[in-house]
Amino acid sequence: MKKILLLLFCSVSAFANVSLPSILNSNMVLQQQTEVVLWGWADPTEKITVSASWASAPVSTTCANDAVWKVSLQTPKAGGPYTITIQGHNKIELTNILIGEVWLCSGQSNMEMTAAGGVKDALAEAPTANYPNIRFFKVSRRAAETAQVDVRGNWTVCDSVTMKHVSAVGYFFGKKLQNTLNVPIGLIDASWGGSFMDSWVPETIAMLYPETRRSALAMPKAPWAPNRAGVLYNGMIAPLTAFPIAGVIWYQGEANRHDAPAYYKLTHTLVDAWRGLWQKELPFYYVQIAPFTYGDKFQTAATRESQTRAMDIPKSGMIVTTDLVDNLKDIHPAYKKEVGNRLANWALAETYGQKVGLYKSPQYRSMAVEGAKIRLTFDNAPNGLVVKGGEVTELEIAGADGVFSKAQARIKGNTLEVWSEAVKNPVAVRFAFRDAPVPNLFSKEGLPVIPFRTDAWDLGVMPVVKP
Repeated sequence: MKKILLLLFCSVSAFANVSLPSILNSNMVLQQQTEVVLWGWADPTEKITVSASWASAPVSTTCANDAVWKVSLQTPKAGGPYTITIQGHNKIELTNILIGEVWLCSGQSNMEMTAAGGVKDALAEAPTANYPNIRFFKVSRRAAETAQVDVRGNWTVCDSVTMKHVSAVGYFFGKKLQNTLNVPIGLIDASWGGSFMDSWVPETIAMLYPETRRSALAMPKAPWAPNRAGVLYNGMIAPLTAFPIAGVIWYQGEANRHDAPAYYKLTHTLVDAWRGLWQKELPFYYVQIAPFTYGDKFQTAATRESQTRAMDIPKSGMIVTTDLVDNLKDIHPAYKKEVGNRLANWALAETYGQKVGLYKSPQYRSMAVEGAKIRLTFDNAPNGLVVKGGEVTELEIAGADGVFSKAQARIKGNTLEVWSEAVKNPVAVRFAFRDAPVPNLFSKEGLPVIPFRTDAWDLGVMPVVKP
């Protein structure tokens, strides 16, 4: 009898339990009105049955020979809470699931910063931040040589404790979406302070183009973050690409000042790669890096220029932060609420078709030389420009010799008349084109003008690539 019981015990224990990746768990938000894939691991040939409380019938599959199983479910309109039951040799029940809009929040430290880490406006809001329809998934830091199949993390409900430990930018972004759309919001926080964009791109793709390869090979050593192409994609993004999302918000660029000209192509490469992996033209809204006294001549200005140029990516948008800095010697501006709100306005207007007023910063369009003056014309300033202070700051003008002098300006609607007594025959203007500008030119709606230059002169910021 003992031998029979032992054999029975061994035969039962030989079956592997059905298991799920961390991203599929209780409290999660699934993207509404889309086909979502639920997947996991079990014994080969094991029958897996998935029952969703919103669906009329369960879905079954047989686990493949590689011990991976997958089923597809169609999600309804936003709502919940729902349950999902996965039945194999064992049973898993996922509870308190919501259906809504899911966004990935990624980048380096300014995206990663939390209320607990010192974000003042997030810390002030923490006591009242109880929003059960906002859920967070914080991806643990992990760099990997090859693409991983799972991440470490879990879904949490937004309250005064949990919100302190996730991206403050993401929280404010999600809060505005939730308040406006009145649907559940899921925020996946996959960020790493000091990280390079190159690390978030699959290595084979990062090495595909001359500019991106040059940038990847020139990444300086960084003890606070991995500095190899692809390693953060492998460890923190690849395991998520089967999980449907609505879009991406991105705050990064400070680390990539080592090769500012390459950042334009690198941004295109990252967006194209992620869209291909998710098989969707994901909206991509990002933050232009803030003023900080790096001490360089043009590296930072050229990085911002590359970020501005990258707005030619379809379904993308950029917010400007030149007015959101309280300390030019702190690379981490202490306030993130307006950053999150401005990103949310792009998403609300462009992705969800909401009326949010003017959400695009004024952008230089064209110039015309008028004698000793240059007239600049701007887009996204339908009601004209305004100066906050006595006179427009951060303007420079130059002649054909390329020597820039401080300029004066006069606002006329959505145009700016620029001149200097020191430059009789002007050919070029620059605005806020340095590492730590303090500009004061805005649209009447209060959005800062995007830093720019009208010339295409060599800035001398190309990197030195080791042989």
